[in-house]
Amino acid sequence: MSARGLYTAEILAKAMELAKYPWSGEAPLHGSARSRSCGSAIELSIETDQTERIAAVGVRPHACAVGQAAAAVFVANAIGRHSREIALARTAIAEWLSGAGPTPDWPDIEVLSPALAYPARHAAILLAWDAALSALAEPAAS
Repeated sequence: MSARGLYTAEILAKAMELAKYPWSGEAPLHGSARSRSCGSAIELSIETDQTERIAAVGVRPHACAVGQAAAAVFVANAIGRHSREIALARTAIAEWLSGAGPTPDWPDIEVLSPALAYPARHAAILLAWDAALSALAEPAAS
């Protein structure tokens, strides 16, 4: 399949939105994830509130446009979410990507629909959720 069908104007525009979410070395939580299939990586800086819900998130992308677009979909909708919600969404997205589940209940996820036909990009789509779960699994720095 041609990459022309994958890199839609919507995916490219969504990838550009990451500029609104700068990575912070001063955030108490950091997580990263790398795709073994394509080498794409996403690093997240996360701050949580007293209830351990995400209060702020920043991104340092080293990913293709699909991975960056997925990260933008994640960060734009991560505030207020707890690690349990992130884990449930990650499972639903993985099932959707494999064809075993419906479109997940995550705002703007449908912008990534063109990537369903490109299994080599599926791991890149999951990077932000994986990086967030990695960050949220670590105790916050004092």
